[in-house]
Amino acid sequence: MKKADHALKPIVLDILVKSFDSNPSVNHVVKQDHKRQQRIRVLMDYSFKVCSAFGDVWMSDDEQACALVLHPDKKRFSLNAIAWDIEFCFSCIGLTRINIVLKRESDVKAFHPTAPFTYLWFIGVNPSAQHQGIGSNLLKEVIQQSENQKRPIYLETSVKSNVVWYQKHGFELFHTLNMGYTLSMLRRVS
Repeated sequence: MKKADHALKPIVLDILVKSFDSNPSVNHVVKQDHKRQQRIRVLMDYSFKVCSAFGDVWMSDDEQACALVLHPDKKRFSLNAIAWDIEFCFSCIGLTRINIVLKRESDVKAFHPTAPFTYLWFIGVNPSAQHQGIGSNLLKEVIQQSENQKRPIYLETSVKSNVVWYQKHGFELFHTLNMGYTLSMLRRVS
């Protein structure tokens, strides 16, 4: 596992856009129109910027998988962060949908701890390299990194088969939210 810097950003974005194209949660956030795939790229670009500033962006050594990790307790007010939020709202969500997305975020955050934790925002594997253990190996390294920092990991998924995959890696399903799709909330506490 290596840190993904700005030079690796195009690879990270390509992996995530391909991996999350049909994801119900992502498509709930992203305005659904003829620019949907561009909007998914904007979401991933926004997430990359936020995680680079307030967490970590990891890539597998073979550059076939990536993970965007946020440390919410490290998130700070900055002019850059405000600019990213504004760009995200206009280019991805759409003004008429901001309240829907803010409610979703509020509902999710209500189940996060107040103590420092790791938020696994996105983990994706290039579709042509899936089912080869690359994502599992990257997840194990993210888990080890969080354990070294003594941080529990929280995440959510809207893909039912992912719940089983995360459970195989020691995560527990602790809550579900109905958002027109089922959002499964998982955590891994050492």
